[in-house]
Amino acid sequence: MDIREDFARNLRKLRQQKGLSQEALAHEAGIDRTYISALERGVYSASLTMVEKLAKVLGVEPTMLLQRAARSQRTKR
Repeated sequence: MDIREDFARNLRKLRQQKGLSQEALAHEAGIDRTYISALERGVYSASLTMVEKLAKVLGVEPTMLLQRAARSQRTKR
């Protein structure tokens, strides 16, 4: 999984946890709803400025949006 996919997954998860629609998040961040959709699908890469703006609206640190997915534990052979 690359960082864009991690960001997309984290953005969707945090938005849903906050109970926000894509439209509501976009409105609060002052951006277009279709951009949120594209970010959540991994179509676009967000700038650092956008990561910070979205994190502020979601009430989290920007690093929360960039965290890598936990690797599943390897099975013992």
